[in-house]
Amino acid sequence: MMSTQPHPFDPLSPEEITKVAHIVRQLSPNENVLFRVITLSEPPKRELIAFLDGVGPPPRRIARVHAYISKAFHELHVDLNARGVISNEIQYGKHSHVDTAYMKQVEEACLEDVRVKVEIKKLQLPEGATVIVEPWTYATDGMNDMSTRTAMCWFYMKLSGHTDANYYAYPLDIVAEVSETLQVTKIFRLPSGQDESINDDEKLYDHRKIHTSSEYHPDLSTNKRDTTKPLHIVQPEGPSFSIDGNHITWEKWTMRIGFNYREGMTLHDVRYDGRSLFYRISLSEMFVPYGDPRCPYPRKGAFDLGNDGAGLNANNLKLGCDCLGYIRYFDAWHVTSSGDPLKLPNVVCCHEQDDGIGWKHTNFRTGNAVVTRARLLVLQTIITVSNYEYVFVFYFGQDASIHYEVRATGILSTVPIDIGNQVPFGTVVAPGVLAPYHQHLFCLRIDPALDGYRNSLVVEESVPMPFPSPSNQFGVGYMTESKVVTREQGLDLDHHKNRTFKIVNESKINSTTGTPVGFKLMPCYSQMLLAHPSSYHAKRSEFGAHAVWVTKYSDDEMFPSGKHTMQSLGEEGISSWIKGRQDDASASVGNEDIVVWHTFGSTHNPRIEDWPVMPCEKMVVGLKPVNFFDRNPALDVHVSTQERNKSVLVGEMDSERVEREAQKPRL
Repeated sequence: MMSTQPHPFDPLSPEEITKVAHIVRQLSPNENVLFRVITLSEPPKRELIAFLDGVGPPPRRIARVHAYISKAFHELHVDLNARGVISNEIQYGKHSHVDTAYMKQVEEACLEDVRVKVEIKKLQLPEGATVIVEPWTYATDGMNDMSTRTAMCWFYMKLSGHTDANYYAYPLDIVAEVSETLQVTKIFRLPSGQDESINDDEKLYDHRKIHTSSEYHPDLSTNKRDTTKPLHIVQPEGPSFSIDGNHITWEKWTMRIGFNYREGMTLHDVRYDGRSLFYRISLSEMFVPYGDPRCPYPRKGAFDLGNDGAGLNANNLKLGCDCLGYIRYFDAWHVTSSGDPLKLPNVVCCHEQDDGIGWKHTNFRTGNAVVTRARLLVLQTIITVSNYEYVFVFYFGQDASIHYEVRATGILSTVPIDIGNQVPFGTVVAPGVLAPYHQHLFCLRIDPALDGYRNSLVVEESVPMPFPSPSNQFGVGYMTESKVVTREQGLDLDHHKNRTFKIVNESKINSTTGTPVGFKLMPCYSQMLLAHPSSYHAKRSEFGAHAVWVTKYSDDEMFPSGKHTMQSLGEEGISSWIKGRQDDASASVGNEDIVVWHTFGSTHNPRIEDWPVMPCEKMVVGLKPVNFFDRNPALDVHVSTQERNKSVLVGEMDSERVEREAQKPRL
């Protein structure tokens, strides 16, 4: 029986991963190959468009491979159809992402180092204390050679024997550099006040820092509320979505879901009622720069996608915990260092949820009300990167809207501070525990296909009409002013003018409004990168300079901080792409195949309520139709009725329970 041909958007299967690994090994049969990535290399867009439009054959199935061959970092492309390598380039001066196995080796090497043991002994920690090392990738600061990989090891203390005791409550004033060969190259004592003065080498651990208020695990907490009754999600006829492989159909929506080691969840060929909306949407990068200016803390600046991988750090989601209701899970596949397929189970959950009232009107003359409940399709993935969790969710509405939500939770990354000290760039959350200020910057990559693949970005502002003026005699009039963006650039938000960004198809005109069909970007208003433009933080995260970017589509431009962010020197991201094409007349973005990028996030200045575990902080981006349809797309949603929804009055359930108990036979 012949195997079914995978869709060009489908991630590589375990069989394909095995096949690619074999092909790469055959290329260098006598050399040691350490695999880091085997993932789908998405076909050129022009080929995929022809296939999606039914006028072209399926594109070749190509895999992208990252591997160390005799210690050199190679990027290869393998043609699965032809079973051969079509490109093989050594990435000089670049580094692949890190993984849990390597970081575990760093941790063990650090704790086994004789000099580290001496430094720990000097602290004279409490009896029974365990030292925990948390390795971080090195955020470039210009003080070390970045051509070899270096890890920073931050030290903490765990007092309880419980597995999940919160060691972030006891940061120690030691940090070590560990080389790619797992050698400790330098040990620092950390500053403990506002300036960079370092603790004396012989200073002991301050036992006044020991406290009992920083545990979050329920096993270690005695205060538990008992007022919350169970809440069950019931769909007696099952869910409204259907899934065929990676293809999802729900209400009038269709889409394909993808997943890769770096971006995690990706969406492809998104359509509503058969009309093309978006070719591809994904979170393309995120950067977490810390604002503690004291050396060596500027080395804390994490690209959680480029350095660590959202896909690699995706949680195995659990029923009744991360997702409620009728759930369908999606698995993903990665590769082990030896080239074997590695299953990542339950990395995406798909379900529906109620979203309150969708639309309603009461005719005040008759008293008759018509109301609909809004239903959402939810696609969710959650990642854990060291101390933080990030919840990434796509919501699809019956009104043809899409919302992308990020929730940040987890535990603050902490550093030591002397008892009684305060600093202007952090919050003391427990005795001797400082939570430095930091930012979370995300970049959502939106590849539109609104009724076709030639779209434009329009900047629209709401402005008052001239006054005094014959056309505005009472001074209350306002209007909109719109301008099509014709050149690649970064743009800023302006709430004073209600600046709006619309993606439109100028060749498709709404017959009623007389305006191009479009979708409006509903941005998450956020502060952009605070680091100085000359800093490595800024050079490496160019997307953080502006809230909205528009570029002409290129198959090679997927990540706004560059392909390889690990210890990158910067100036290879979205701003550099645009600068390199500023004199190119063909770089127009008016009525072209464009990509819109939205930078948003959180300037997180911790509060005590974020400790010991942080309540979710929500950030939401919307994509909403603007003159795309001829009326409210959700007008045909079923009216909400009691017969359909079967709600229960408080008290009725109790009386029904009493009646059922009374009818039970007595023994």
